[in-house]
Amino acid sequence: MRYTTILVVDDSVTIRAMLEVLLERDPSLRIVGIASNGEEAFALIKETDPDVITLDIAMPGMNGMDVLDAIMKKEPRPVIMLSSLMREGSELRVQAAQRGAAGCFNKSRMVAQADELIEMIKDVAYQRGNRRDIPRLVRSVLRA
Repeated sequence: MRYTTILVVDDSVTIRAMLEVLLERDPSLRIVGIASNGEEAFALIKETDPDVITLDIAMPGMNGMDVLDAIMKKEPRPVIMLSSLMREGSELRVQAAQRGAAGCFNKSRMVAQADELIEMIKDVAYQRGNRRDIPRLVRSVLRA
């Protein structure tokens, strides 16, 4: 079975623990790393090569938007931004999308809407997986 691997980045111990519990409900998901700041996140991205990253916006040091910018520049992959400020139509959602976020989720609704968060993670991982396979498919067609 192919797992969707996830890196959780959040400065809150409580949120990290909640995400672990919620995401482990789905056997197709595997948390491969947990970081409390941007520096830890970059080290874990290189070490674990996660399919998807969940990223808090408000963190000490580099904030989540700055971390998102750096991920998109250096290690592009799907990032789901988490914040209690991520309400429908908010300027923060628009900025996150413009900067490359694959999705935004209101973490104040994480428990009540856990299934929606899990589906979002699976969807963006699936899209990434299909993009990863394009060069391999092109090579196999060219060889045929």
